[in-house]
Amino acid sequence: MAITKLQAIGLRMEYYQPRTGGRLLALDNVNLAVEEGEFVTIVGPSGCGKTTFINIADGLLKPTGGKILLDGKEVTGPGTDRAMVFQDPCLLPWRTVFKNVIYGLECRGQDGAAEKERALSFIKLVGLAGFEDHYPHELSGGMQQRCNLARALTVDPEILIMDEPFAALDAQTREIMQLELLRIWNAAKKTVLFITHQINEAIYLADRVIIFGARPGRVKDVLKVNIPRPRTLGVKRSKEFLEYEDSLWGQIEEEVRKTMVADQVIHDINV
Repeated sequence: MAITKLQAIGLRMEYYQPRTGGRLLALDNVNLAVEEGEFVTIVGPSGCGKTTFINIADGLLKPTGGKILLDGKEVTGPGTDRAMVFQDPCLLPWRTVFKNVIYGLECRGQDGAAEKERALSFIKLVGLAGFEDHYPHELSGGMQQRCNLARALTVDPEILIMDEPFAALDAQTREIMQLELLRIWNAAKKTVLFITHQINEAIYLADRVIIFGARPGRVKDVLKVNIPRPRTLGVKRSKEFLEYEDSLWGQIEEEVRKTMVADQVIHDINV
């Protein structure tokens, strides 16, 4: 039986805008669930509240309405049960790969022999064995993001939250990192919530794709991806994959057009 790991219930987020004195509704009545061990991606037009949603899930923002539950307990702030992987690797430049990976455990006072072995095991898992003593400036962008991922996994979170972690990479490296992420996810057995703007990336990685509608963000639809695992990169050229891509793009295009119309109306009012 499926176990719910993360659940959003009636989530609402409103931002106060000091310059105008107005309020911007970013999320409105978002309801969704992520099952234990599931890989879920979220897509939607720019400005639909995807990043706001995961910042609430990580405890970095407090919602103005509704709540998020992790293992049945309400998220009220940051916690060791979650790990965030950002677009920027955010590595400490004065620390080596090993020192960056073990940093989270050091902050907890957990830097004994067992923890060091754990850090080394994840460095190996992400393909950085032999680079333990290298500094971030000595690594490629893809290698830096691997280090970032190893650091997140080493603290053993209940859920891994990823905010467009491959967006800054070149197209070829991004493809390889998608394949590598699935390999690492399969080995680490973690629940993953992944934000992306790239439609084929969302489909390739996910068990389910959650589609957010135009602002204020809400769940427009959920697409279950019934492509068997493990998945090679070649699956992106299959008829089944392209059908998923066409379906998803059709929904995103509709929401993007809504956003463009709404922005034009706001512009006309302010002119």
